[in-house]
Amino acid sequence: MSSDSGPTDRNRLDEAESPYLRQHADNPVNWQPWDEQALEAASEHDAPIFLSIGYSACHWCHVMEDESFSDPETAALLNEHFVPIKVDREERPDLDAIYMSICQQVTGRGGWPLSAWLTPEGEPFYVGTYFPPEERRGMPAFGQLLEDIAGSWSDSEQREEMYNRARQWTDAIEGDVGDVGQPGDVPDDEALQAAVDAAIRAADREHGGWGNGPKFPQPGRLHYLMREVARSDRDDVRAVVTETLDAMGNGGLFDHVGGGFHRYCTDREWVVPHFEKMLYDNATLPRAYLAGYQLTGDERYAEIARETFAFVERELTHEDGGFFSTLDAQSVPPAGRREDADAEAEEGAYFVWTPEEVRAAVDDETAADLLCDRFGITESGNFEGKTVLTVDGSIEALSESSGLEASEVERTLASAREQVFEAREERPRPARDEKVLAGWNGLMITALAEGAMVLDDVDPEPAADALAFVREHLWDESEQRLARRYKDGDVAIDGYLEDYAFLARGALTLFEATGEVEHLAFALSLARAIEREFWDETDATLYFTPTSGESLVARPQELTDQSTPSSSGVAVQALLSLSAFVPHDRFETIAAGVLETHANKIEANPMQHASLVVAADRYRRGDLELTLVADEAPAEWRATLAETYLPDRLLAWRPPSDDDLDAWLDVLGLEEVPPIWADRTARDGEATVYACRQFTCSPPQHRLRDALDWATEQT
Repeated sequence: MSSDSGPTDRNRLDEAESPYLRQHADNPVNWQPWDEQALEAASEHDAPIFLSIGYSACHWCHVMEDESFSDPETAALLNEHFVPIKVDREERPDLDAIYMSICQQVTGRGGWPLSAWLTPEGEPFYVGTYFPPEERRGMPAFGQLLEDIAGSWSDSEQREEMYNRARQWTDAIEGDVGDVGQPGDVPDDEALQAAVDAAIRAADREHGGWGNGPKFPQPGRLHYLMREVARSDRDDVRAVVTETLDAMGNGGLFDHVGGGFHRYCTDREWVVPHFEKMLYDNATLPRAYLAGYQLTGDERYAEIARETFAFVERELTHEDGGFFSTLDAQSVPPAGRREDADAEAEEGAYFVWTPEEVRAAVDDETAADLLCDRFGITESGNFEGKTVLTVDGSIEALSESSGLEASEVERTLASAREQVFEAREERPRPARDEKVLAGWNGLMITALAEGAMVLDDVDPEPAADALAFVREHLWDESEQRLARRYKDGDVAIDGYLEDYAFLARGALTLFEATGEVEHLAFALSLARAIEREFWDETDATLYFTPTSGESLVARPQELTDQSTPSSSGVAVQALLSLSAFVPHDRFETIAAGVLETHANKIEANPMQHASLVVAADRYRRGDLELTLVADEAPAEWRATLAETYLPDRLLAWRPPSDDDLDAWLDVLGLEEVPPIWADRTARDGEATVYACRQFTCSPPQHRLRDALDWATEQT
């Protein structure tokens, strides 16, 4: 539908590459992308902007589209009185951060779709999330709300009130996401202790995780708790870690048929998830399980990481390398559940089961019954008459009830799971968002590289392929700049701090896993770009948007961990580690500056600043530098690295010969050998390791375990 009298004449989302925007290209709403043309239309017609922010796998975004954005009468209101703009939050996290900030401040909650009404200058004067078509549970009807806002805008006195509110709210946004506050000293060990103690107090000791309502994974929180376990071996901290890992791995958050994690669970008990699968969860969570495996030796944690990596390789990997963004929560139900051929997509349809469906998929009745007993699949179900699989029966209990040996139960279940998986492959699949995002790929590269160091059956090649893909398609070598998004040959959007920081850490971790110097070189290039584009000398902070980026109503920072780690925290950690290779660069100075600038915020709420708390801890303690002098890692080194939890390690490979080291320096653009490599040569013609922390180094060792034992004695 178009409107001759409205500020826009057609829906322009058919020009977009974002799958989320393309989902709305057929709406009767005259949707515009966030661009100069749309903003000029608002200014030219003196029309308010209706901004709707979401993402392709968002359940309530689909609901609001079906109820309101597909409705001709609602579309007519939007088209006549507003410039309606659609934004994919995965492409524009800066806009999402800005307007979500005021939504949370004003309403006390956030979520998607985010709905915001803005002045033509982009300042918000009304915000919310999902609005129903009819008044419901205290929420106004969306159509009535549009009429009310349009009426107020046309009244000069009310419009002045709206502008006054918009100015106040814009100041509040700046105070939230842009404020640098009063600096202090870099937080000391007490910040980590405060974060740990707060997490222990807030933990749900009955069901694992944190909170009494919907349960979200908190991998950053788990990482600093595991650091404390390694340092003090506190029983209460260890228990919270294992309770949470067990709850997520046994509950409905984990896909027990195909591997990988859903976004979050809607209940305290971790049973029913929101079914979308995000690349970032399937990168950050296996890292937590790998660390948990090293810390506890629990093989189940290793298997969860393996199955997650297998899911990503199978379902989220571009044929040329690189990783896609999401799988949708909704899909058309399998044929046996459909009443007609035109059945609509349903939440979770691909993932849930009935006993009848299991028996149809598994060729042995005993095996089918064991699978149902193991994963709680019942006639009544736990989700709309069907079952989200959760670990319900132990192997020991199943062995006793079936009369089979435990080993036979495990073999039978493995076979049944495979048959159920094959049957599920025949179901209509959830839609896949095939954006390749630089930052999220950095998270996945980090996880796979860690996996290759911990698990002997995980190969670093997919991580290397993804890094090569990003370098080929998203990195401009001549400009030393990173783009955020690749989709079907189209490259768009300047990279944000998270893109540079997550990818720098990924490249560094891949260097640690492979010893290939070009990965280190790329990490250094990204770190220098972080300094150039995101470091503000005056404010002594790292901003989320580049210096050369679009001017918005605020320039946000990202200090707290949300669904992804804090980009500032990851950047500081990467800069600290990379400073060992370029001590004359300003990386350590910048890292210290960020930690000092935000010290008071970190100390006031350490649990929410997980990545910055870890960064401060690393700054105070220093990395455990392991200079590995070898052409190829001996088996003892690989085994020791795999089994040992080393949260502060920095693996600094170097070739044994000085000639080869000179070639490395050429690749890195270094004129002199950095201290981490200087005079650390192979001894007796054998692979040699040096362990150093805080400028104190071990004697040269041939066994990595001996070097680590030396380091332990120094702490």
